Amino acid sequence: MRPDIISDALNEVMNARKAGKENLMTNKSSKLLLKVLEIMKQYGYIDYELQENGKLKIILKEIRECKAIKPRYTVNKEQIEKYMRRFLPARNFGYVIISTNKGLMTHTEAQENKIGGSLIAYFY
Repeated sequence: MRPDIISDALNEVMNARKAGKENLMTNKSSKLLLKVLEIMKQYGYIDYELQENGKLKIILKEIRECKAIKPRYTVNKEQIEKYMRRFLPARNFGYVIISTNKGLMTHTEAQENKIGGSLIAYFY
């Protein structure tokens, strides 16, 4: 059984937030995790930098909750709304990250492009 790096890293972020920390260091890293963190950084929820020793420094900003979605549901463009209601607390509040054939994107970008994909994580 392989470890889920995204789930582990997002759990570390939530544990650090609950402990009142402003940043954390983790040795978990993958291309997919970096793209998820880049989306979160783009919307101002966190900041991150990859250290020379391979560790990842994550700086917490406005994040309230972030979790990986397991199992990774496959959705089409019509089903995205259903999963937004399931994982996000309110309309226009937070984002669901979807892996599509055009790369990782938020649910709003996927709806604009009228494509579906596999649900990866959510944050708000």
